[in-house]
Amino acid sequence: MENHNPNINKKMKNQEAHHIPDTVRGSIINQLQKIEKKHHVQILYACESGSRAWGFPSTDSDYDVRFIYMHPKDWYLSVDLERRRDVIELPIENELDINGWDLRKALQLLQKSNPSLLEWLQSPIVYQLQEKATNRLKRLIPEYYSQQACFYHYLNMARGNFREYLKGEEVWLKKYFYVLRPILALQWIEKENGLAPMKFKKMVEQLIPGGELKQAIQKLLAAKRRGNELQTGPRIDVISRFIERELERLQQKKPAKEPKTDAEPINIAFRELLDYDQK
Repeated sequence: MENHNPNINKKMKNQEAHHIPDTVRGSIINQLQKIEKKHHVQILYACESGSRAWGFPSTDSDYDVRFIYMHPKDWYLSVDLERRRDVIELPIENELDINGWDLRKALQLLQKSNPSLLEWLQSPIVYQLQEKATNRLKRLIPEYYSQQACFYHYLNMARGNFREYLKGEEVWLKKYFYVLRPILALQWIEKENGLAPMKFKKMVEQLIPGGELKQAIQKLLAAKRRGNELQTGPRIDVISRFIERELERLQQKKPAKEPKTDAEPINIAFRELLDYDQK
């Protein structure tokens, strides 16, 4: 399935393109085009999903490219559909980590309010998109967003990274971000602000009051942005105390159960999206 829409691979002028060198962006788009040709699919949306999108990359951070793709309509009208592969993954090469989900899989995860997918769809760095299809996907978010699902996702992420990397007097410094970000996302959800933003800096600015903690976070962030990969080092007490206190508090919270979501709006969107290729 080839794509002849001239707008699909245009640079996203308002999507913080300056974070991605033109040569890298070109390589990523080239790889996406190869995927479309090799697998006979159409990529509806491709974005940055990791530390570069969150706003705390180091100079040697991978480019974590994630995409949603669609097969021709007849591919889905198959008796063996459940046994067909619904992901495309490329080996990591030259700092490019590229993989994607089939549209049907993405919609199934959207119905479950999968936080990773929700983050993809609000990434500030977009490499490729079919605008009509992408907007159709985004219109489903308010209907399927689950505060409970996102809360437990970020809580498990914060607890796991804290347990693995930040216990003891010597810690893996860059992992502070991988605990701080989900904790701030949890605070954001607590305040019923809706989806936690991708940008770490935005949450720091709105949720952390001025003082020693904020200064320590900003200092660590500046060091990482200067290119320091931040391996192991002495724990930063003010940040560690904040993490320990918040994890203890948040683990006691139990978000209210939410009613089971109706699949029909997802089914309708799926049929509409499959027809987009025919237009």
